[in-house]
Amino acid sequence: MIAVVDYGMGNLRSVQKALEHVGGEARVVSTPSEVADAEKVVLPGVGAFADAVGRLRATGLDQEVLRAIRDGRAFLGICLGFQLLFDVSYEDGEFTGLGVLPGKVVRFAFTPGITGQNLKVPHIGWNQIQCKPECPLFAGVPNGSYVYFVHSYHAVCINDSDIAAVTEYGYSFPSAVWSGRVFATQFHPEKSQAVGLRILKNFVEL
Repeated sequence: MIAVVDYGMGNLRSVQKALEHVGGEARVVSTPSEVADAEKVVLPGVGAFADAVGRLRATGLDQEVLRAIRDGRAFLGICLGFQLLFDVSYEDGEFTGLGVLPGKVVRFAFTPGITGQNLKVPHIGWNQIQCKPECPLFAGVPNGSYVYFVHSYHAVCINDSDIAAVTEYGYSFPSAVWSGRVFATQFHPEKSQAVGLRILKNFVEL
């Protein structure tokens, strides 16, 4: 069973339906014990970092998610669930993340006249990924594929080896990460049509 973690932020049903469409047995769960019973864990989410990490900690879901990662169960973070993996976010303050991957989450910052002078924040819509072909999440996904983004903040990884894909929006930023059996995407695979479904199928089949 794949646990889609419900901490009150995000349209979890769309993620569940997409996972089921590609052959996964997915269930939306909201308690630590349900996460503990799962073979794989998906942490989606949209909204503010501080609210999300606060709700995870208040319910004890953070510890069960971290235990699943330590146990080597396959994990997929999506959008806000991607950002929560890092040490710290600077969204509306400074807030400590789950600390799974070393790095920080910062707002897009463009230099007028040099980069991104005509780009808007948030970054919304279709954009390309340049991905590591050896990453299992991207098996069968052509380099340069288009996926769907909605975000104002992006990760800065300390370890380049954690970066599984990059995207250009004024400058290059990590759009997916991979460390062991931990995978996460800044984009929404459940909204990314055939490419997104292939990514989710790869996760289901890990």
